[in-house]
Amino acid sequence: MKRMLLGVGNRLLRGGGVGPVVARALADSDWIAVDCGGALENVAGIVSRERPDLPVIVDAANMNQASGASRRLLAGRQRLHADLPRHGLPLSFVVAHIESAARKTVLIGIKPVGLPFGEELPPVVEAAARALNELPCRNDLDEIPQQEFHL
Repeated sequence: MKRMLLGVGNRLLRGGGVGPVVARALADSDWIAVDCGGALENVAGIVSRERPDLPVIVDAANMNQASGASRRLLAGRQRLHADLPRHGLPLSFVVAHIESAARKTVLIGIKPVGLPFGEELPPVVEAAARALNELPCRNDLDEIPQQEFHL
């Protein structure tokens, strides 16, 4: 099975840069790990070319959870929701493109601690990123609680 982790986020926004941190940590695994920076749409061509069986998108998400919480976001497309950081093209459009190249797509949000400037992750977000790093390698993404989220 070809698996790809797409880490989205701005590394200069501390907690908002959690996706690239997770992607870098998986660089030496059997996953294709891509640091998308602040724009998921920039790697749509890579996803189309690689056609992974399981793309996993990791990004900061302002959920109704405590800072550092991780959730598998069950994407509904009834309306655009403003709680995911906007990186460029609408997230619903980019996720739909990625889903067209894969059998299953998983979107994981990690609740940041605000979005102050700085490159270091707040300790609670860093702990969530470390915990998340172990789950893909063990194929345990189902351990992450689910939460409905409208794109």
